[in-house]
Amino acid sequence: MCVVRKKRFLLLYGTQKGQAQAIAEEIGQQADSHGFIADIFSLQDLDKFCLEEEKDPVVIVISTTGTGEPPEPAAKFVRGIQYKELPADHLAHLRYGILALGDSEFTFFCNGGKIVDRRLQELGAKRFYDTGCADDSIGLELVVDPWIEGLWAALNREFMKRTDDPKKTEEMKSTVGDQNVQNVPENLDLRMKEINLNVSPTPSTTLPKDDASTEAVPSLARSVPPLCQCSLTVPSLPAPYLDVQILDCLGKEADLSSLYPGETVYRVPITQTKRLTAEGAVKTALMLELDIAHTDMDLQPGDAFCVICPNPPEEVSDLINKIGLAEKRKYQTCLTVKSGTKKRGASIPNYIPEKCSVEFMLTWCLEIRATPKKAMIRALVEHTSDAGERRRLQELCSKQGGSDYNHFVRDLSVGILDLLNVFPSCRPPIELLIEHLPKLQARPYSAASSRLFHPGKLHFVFNIVEFAPCVERPVPRRGVCTGWLAKLSTMQNSSEDPATPQICIFSRPSSSSSFHLPSDTSIPIVMVGPGTGLAPFIGFLQHREKLRQQNGDGPFGESWLFFGCRSHEKDYLFREELSSFVENGTLTHLKVSFSREAPGGTEENHPKYVQDYLKIYSKEIIKLLTELNGILYVCGDAKNMARDVNDTLMNIICAELGVDKLEAMKTLASLRDQKRYVQDVWC
Repeated sequence: MCVVRKKRFLLLYGTQKGQAQAIAEEIGQQADSHGFIADIFSLQDLDKFCLEEEKDPVVIVISTTGTGEPPEPAAKFVRGIQYKELPADHLAHLRYGILALGDSEFTFFCNGGKIVDRRLQELGAKRFYDTGCADDSIGLELVVDPWIEGLWAALNREFMKRTDDPKKTEEMKSTVGDQNVQNVPENLDLRMKEINLNVSPTPSTTLPKDDASTEAVPSLARSVPPLCQCSLTVPSLPAPYLDVQILDCLGKEADLSSLYPGETVYRVPITQTKRLTAEGAVKTALMLELDIAHTDMDLQPGDAFCVICPNPPEEVSDLINKIGLAEKRKYQTCLTVKSGTKKRGASIPNYIPEKCSVEFMLTWCLEIRATPKKAMIRALVEHTSDAGERRRLQELCSKQGGSDYNHFVRDLSVGILDLLNVFPSCRPPIELLIEHLPKLQARPYSAASSRLFHPGKLHFVFNIVEFAPCVERPVPRRGVCTGWLAKLSTMQNSSEDPATPQICIFSRPSSSSSFHLPSDTSIPIVMVGPGTGLAPFIGFLQHREKLRQQNGDGPFGESWLFFGCRSHEKDYLFREELSSFVENGTLTHLKVSFSREAPGGTEENHPKYVQDYLKIYSKEIIKLLTELNGILYVCGDAKNMARDVNDTLMNIICAELGVDKLEAMKTLASLRDQKRYVQDVWC
């Protein structure tokens, strides 16, 4: 029997929060069973691959940030291929396929992948497989799974084109099987049929006779026909790759700076906290002041920084109990790569310090609230003893159970602890958690102060994120970081606890370095920031006020601020400060909209949203942007506000300049390219 040599392809990923990496690793794991071998690298590892010299097909999985840019680790790669002096045939030899990840609720859907795709084509590269655009708002797997399934046939077709030897071509065809018809290799189809037999319906998952006359209601714990009665196609079991020993000695409390080896981490005290919203407001907004006088941080207005935060201690404790390590929570862990693992490039996560305790790892290293991927749920099946619970977990990770997974897991942000509460016979080892849970990421915040106005201090603003209880999670929760910061602010204001709370922070490389005040003070600025999107603009205005005091005779362009909130009385943030900026001339135009009330309750037609005010002052806005070279800044919610503002700007350009929608889009794109339409947005 002829043995066909496995065919190599280069697999690159660009990730911000680990999604693209996890998908790339899944592709790498599947490659072996399809007769391929994948060399996997991050797009930031520029010393490990070279597109100019690459001879094999290239597959790229890349995400998109909220501003429509490629993820920060891919920024250097993107700058490299965007070098204007590169010739049009620079990558004419390259054949590639791109899987772009995004969220259609953001303005620039999958734009990170589209930027790379467009530029590779401009440099002469050609696709061997159509670009996939996966939408996180409806479920990435709806595009990701079929895209990966079709990848193997596309790769085989590409390799067939590369050989002139008829015998080799026939050998390749024999390994492809029926892919050209079904896009599914024959051997994979057989494996799926075997799995179908193994997960046929069990008696424990069929509805009781008493329920026959009533309409059954599905939930995270149970399904209804036809799902509970059909055979399932489940993913293959992910290859385990870690061994964890719990030693009989106490773990070492690692320095938090070791979790971010590429960053300069500072431990700073919270010197002041202030509630910005009134009692009864829909959201609670807090302002914290940090003392950074003894650090080297040099944050400009518009810059962001990251806060290193822990998982909630009560959830960590509960999870440790669930996995049976309550008596060893303080003990030292020793991680090693499993001998003989089939996972390519298996390594110990670099964000888990050596000799740390179980408790430290689950508190500071792993995102225990992350929504489990289907691969993780598939792995949990192997550690679930109850037959009915096993079946339900198999349903949730199956193709047939995709709708249930989206509705009961992804849409409700169910985490591993929620799953273990609903499926009590599931007792996964800690290795499984380490292999499947992503790194606990530091949370970014915008500076809400100027160092000229508050020397040695740093202010930032946030809403306390609240998650309402539901059937799957009966206890209300707060955001991981905002809930923790709220507790610290309570400590800071408490007379009973004199200790000053401290947090660890580091500067965040800005994905849009243009979100700064122009060095030329005569350039007019337009700021759009409802809610806590106002925060960086407070820093802008503080900075402008000090510059005006220092250079009273210098030219200063107009400054417009469009701010929006629900209520004049409850959540009008920084009301006194904004009035002061207007009175002293720092802010020339302040337009505030109230979505739930009109000032005094008498103006029925008062603008409700910031985009309503943009329409009213459309002539002035267009003049500032097209005649006076002004800069428009937008900060806040990416999914709704930023998209609505973008649509409003397009309509304004159409109306005021008398152009069609396509020309308006080109105008906005030109402003964006000139860094005169910039955003700092988040979901």
